[in-house]
Amino acid sequence: MKRLLMLVALLATALPVVAEPIDPADIRVVDGDTIQVYGMQPNVRLLGFDAPETWHPDCEPERALGFKTTERLKALVRAGYLDFEYVRCSCPESKLGTQWCNYGRDCGLLRSNGRNVGDILIAEGLAVSFICGPTSCPKKPHPWCPVNLPTSVNPAR
Repeated sequence: MKRLLMLVALLATALPVVAEPIDPADIRVVDGDTIQVYGMQPNVRLLGFDAPETWHPDCEPERALGFKTTERLKALVRAGYLDFEYVRCSCPESKLGTQWCNYGRDCGLLRSNGRNVGDILIAEGLAVSFICGPTSCPKKPHPWCPVNLPTSVNPAR
């Protein structure tokens, strides 16, 4: 019996997680890389890419591109043919689910017609690749602000 339980546990951890189809009505786009699923909190940080900020951008061009990216993600969601999968966030175990791990957001992957929405946004010049390790992420890129512009449009940042 003990061997059987160990085999079942091993198979459960070895099987790949499969994304599940999701209705566009079950997704609310928060910004270019954050969604809300089934109207539940916390929000979900989409993985594999970083989108320009709309909430605390470093410059006005970043804000403008952030709104454009958000609108494009909304269009991808409206088009349907979506799969969604929750994924473990790249934070130390002790920080998962806290403000110190993705600002308290969950993590996930959203695919449109089988393709990661991040890959679509990157190909369209609306986002950049951003890949984290198992328990940490590199410094976030911010390529949207020319060096001669003020570093922030929000002085409180």
